[in-house]
This record gives sequence, structure tokens and C-alpha cells, in this order.
Amino acid sequence: MTDSFGRQINYLRISVTDRCNLRCIYCMPAEGVPPVAHEQLLSYEEILAFTRYAVSRGISKVRLTGGEPLVRKGITGLVRSLAGMEGIKDLAMTTNGILLTAMAVELKEAGLHRLNISLDTLDPEKYRQLTRGGDVNKVLQGIRTAKKAGFGGAGSPLKLNCVLLPETGEDELARLRDFAREEGLKLRLIQYMDLKNGSFTRVDGGDGGDCPRCNRLRLTSTGMLKPCLFSNTGYDIRKLGAAKALDTALLEKPGAGTFNSCETFNYLGG
Repeated sequence: MTDSFGRQINYLRISVTDRCNLRCIYCMPAEGVPPVAHEQLLSYEEILAFTRYAVSRGISKVRLTGGEPLVRKGITGLVRSLAGMEGIKDLAMTTNGILLTAMAVELKEAGLHRLNISLDTLDPEKYRQLTRGGDVNKVLQGIRTAKKAGFGGAGSPLKLNCVLLPETGEDELARLRDFAREEGLKLRLIQYMDLKNGSFTRVDGGDGGDCPRCNRLRLTSTGMLKPCLFSNTGYDIRKLGAAKALDTALLEKPGAGTFNSCETFNYLGG
């Protein structure tokens, strides 16, 4: 499956909810954002139906995001259904890690292949400020529980997503690098992104932001199929149907991102 620029599209990122148990300063305003009404969210059946069609067209890599995906009730069942879907070779999730201590084992048993865990600092006070109330020790315990559950290893390491902010110092990065090395994790450094101003760069340690090689589409929790994070364009899979939404997204996927003036990261999944 290729887009109009000849790029091979095989990666689908699915935002299962806009809700989150943190309020990170780079993701949403301090007062939060109005939650999407429950009836607007795609059901798990709708997510599975669209994913099944997308896989039949060439999608082989799927990542679940949010908001925070682990706050949506029944998420393990969705993981199990996706893991059993023939054609999906890589099933991953991005999480803030707060709920991993309670859920890592069941996620592994359900068939989840990989985890990316958001961690911008190891300093408890800085973490509390960045997340507006979060406890970094819950994340650290979640990481260790995930390792015990079987996530990670040389072939598919647990990854840490660190957003670089203006106040991120070299000492903090050194601590994160040491922690990643000691725990056998892969650290990914993500420059602060501004949707409305179109500010983004390639991810250090990942493929994100590399427009000429972009291989992904994004499905929001309300059913908008987006060909690019930095674009206002999206196609409603409920109104258009899976085939037309997918064909249009492929046709209209831009050569490079510009800006997104109407959506937020908690809704898009980053």
C-alpha cells in the first residue's frame, strides 16, 4: 500500500481515548480540555473492523495510544483481539506507565509485543511539575513490573520517550541515559513539538518526524483517519466507510507536515 509519493504505508497508530490520568504541560492546558462524549468514541468493534480492513490492505504494524490508553476500560480485550489478527506483525503501545504495575502482566499475556513509556525526568519534583501531580515512582515501578512480565530484551527493548523541553538540562539527560543503560532500556529523545506552529524534528532514536520516509496513518478515538499529525486533514471512517477513508487518506497524505491548528496531543496520541 503506497501513498501518492510512493511511500510504503504499513503503520497504523490508534488513539483509543482522549482521556489521561496526567496533565503534562506540553500535552494540554492546565485546566484540561473538554472530554469527548462517550458516544462519540469508536467502539472496540469499530476499531477492530477498521483495523482488519487496513491490515488486508497492507498494515502490519499497529500502535495503541491515547490520551492514556490504559485508562480505557477493557483495553486488554482489545489488545488480545488485535494480537490474534492475522497480518499484524508488530503490536505496540505508548503509555505514561502510571498503571503498568497493575496491568503489565495481563497486557503481556494478551499478546502485546512492545511498550514505549513516557518519562521526561527522574526527579520526583520535576516530574510532579511537568505532569501536574504525577508520581514518578509509579512509573519506575511500572517499568520494573513490565520487565518482569517479559517486555524488553535485546530484540525488542522497552523504550523510554523523553520530550526535550527548554528547561531540560544535560544533567537530567545524563541521568536518563544512565538509567536506560542500567535497566536495559532504549531512550528516545523527542524535541518539543508545537502543532499550531508546525514545529517538529526527527526523533532521536526513532523514525518519527522523518517526512520523506513516513509510513504511518493515525486513527483518532472519534474515528478520524489522519494522514499526517501536522495537518488539519482527517477522514471520518463512520461517514465514508473504511475503504473510502483509507483511499482518500493515502491520496491526500502530504509530502511533509505543516501545522495542525484544530487538535491537541491528548486527542491525537502524539
